[in-house]
Amino acid sequence: MSIFGWVVFAIIVVIFILIFTLVVTKKGYEYKHTVDPLPQDDDRNKEKDETK
Repeated sequence: MSIFGWVVFAIIVVIFILIFTLVVTKKGYEYKHTVDPLPQDDDRNKEKDETK
């Protein structure tokens, strides 16, 4: 394989890795993160009363 063939091969690999990176990053940003809801005030007051 000539030097020109290796350069073309390297450019194709770089483009493939770039596209793959962009797709994976986009999917990562689209992921919906969830957080558990905070306990209600009534629940916290009951726990304080029980410990007294």
